[in-house]
Amino acid sequence: EQMEYQTFCKEGNDEALYEYFKEYGKKFYMDLGLPEDKLRFHDHEKLAHYAKAACDIDYLFPFGWGEINGTHNRTNYDLTRHQEYSCKSMEYLDPETNEKYIPYIIESTYGLERTVLALLFDAYHEDTLEDGTTREVLSLKPFLAPYKVAVLPLVKKYHNEKALELYSELSKYFMTTYDESGNIGKRYRRQDVIGTPFCVTIDDETLNNNTVTIRNRDTMEQITLKIDEIKDFVLDKIQF
Repeated sequence: EQMEYQTFCKEGNDEALYEYFKEYGKKFYMDLGLPEDKLRFHDHEKLAHYAKAACDIDYLFPFGWGEINGTHNRTNYDLTRHQEYSCKSMEYLDPETNEKYIPYIIESTYGLERTVLALLFDAYHEDTLEDGTTREVLSLKPFLAPYKVAVLPLVKKYHNEKALELYSELSKYFMTTYDESGNIGKRYRRQDVIGTPFCVTIDDETLNNNTVTIRNRDTMEQITLKIDEIKDFVLDKIQF
């Protein structure tokens, strides 16, 4: 699958717009979490007959560099050919100058599956912990994570009612999951590997004084918050 921009412009403005989309593409990927040292511009030495300039953005996959984006200055070739074969004018009338011209097209395309693959490759890693065990982690940016938070009752028998109540409330604001199966350590690991950035644990302290423990996926650090502070805490952390 491919995502694509086609931007129309006047000849003379095309080079600046082409450079803009090149840099925009690189910034887009860095904003998603790909490191700059694994991205490169690959300018085409051999151009298509209609092209004025062309450049790929490559990502360094484990199997080597691969294209994930392409930006092209297609000149006015496309609309000229449309005009030729449709016998319909493709000229644009500039409302400020009353000048007519066939627009240039700057095209910037993003490979959807390739982008997702790059993000998964970059985010997935294994950590060796102090006790010598390993954990699998998918360190996606929080705004990209499928689930933003997991609600976990420490002991199902005693804490699941309150946990389900919190799960129902948080689900109104962001994607939330619930897990009561197995010990708490195994549940943390399950959330780590699917990329959930925060786990909220319901325990006796929750029942007694309305506080919960929130665990950070990447650092494994835990903090204590009041239940009514959780929503704003998570919303702040998952912003783009």
